[in-house]
Amino acid sequence: MSVSAYKIKDYVYDLQKRGILTFTLREIRENFLSFSDTAIKSALRRISGNNAIMSVRNGFYSIIPVGYALRGAVPPEFYIDALMKHLNRPYYVGLLNAAAYYGAAHQQSQVFSVITTFPPLRDAAKKGIHIKFISTRKEIPQTWLKPIRVETGDIQASMPELTAADLVTHQKEIGGLNRTSTILYELAEVLNFERLDRQFFNFVPLATIQRLGYLLEHVLEQPQLSDALYAKTLVYGRQFQKIPLKRGKRKNSFAINARWKIIVNEQIEMDDL
Repeated sequence: MSVSAYKIKDYVYDLQKRGILTFTLREIRENFLSFSDTAIKSALRRISGNNAIMSVRNGFYSIIPVGYALRGAVPPEFYIDALMKHLNRPYYVGLLNAAAYYGAAHQQSQVFSVITTFPPLRDAAKKGIHIKFISTRKEIPQTWLKPIRVETGDIQASMPELTAADLVTHQKEIGGLNRTSTILYELAEVLNFERLDRQFFNFVPLATIQRLGYLLEHVLEQPQLSDALYAKTLVYGRQFQKIPLKRGKRKNSFAINARWKIIVNEQIEMDDL
């Protein structure tokens, strides 16, 4: 092993002893001013080849603890908070990953979903780990995020109500309305729409509210949740327009649900639980 690789490996090991499991290329350069850029990058490739670190993106690295060395990678929860701070981006973990934190999502997701703001971030896929970045033009409502404790500290995730809304908004990302309904069924016991506020309605598309309300009432048979959502919608003065239950599908000659103004152009069949 070269002198540069040996010394940088010692530096990485010292970070791990202090409970720090991420670092950047910039930090290495600042701590090893006498090393050329070529030597530094060569050393990092050598250490990565020994499954001691993994390159995540844009000069950002995650240290791989011994327990994960055979796998050669760590779960995104280990580094997502540090990565988003490195990128100077607001974020939250959402969709199936957030639902799993609340006991829903009976099938483990193969994709780690992160909601952030524009401009879009390129997805990351390395060593069997796929991080999907979903961008929003709206300001992320911090009051609707919840810190979730993981092995390396806290990460930000959507609260159950925002998770439910996002599952409907981004239904294509998780496999369609059938799977969305299945996860909503599992999530229902932790939902509390009584606490919805203006920030929630400013962030969540009105069409999502309509589709979510319809699913809760007519597919999931959750009248109390549906009533609470409808009541809050009235409080914040939202006016429904007719929309199809399934986007991109024929909507003529279908029944229209009077309450939610949903054109019922899709029959929902939930997955087996």
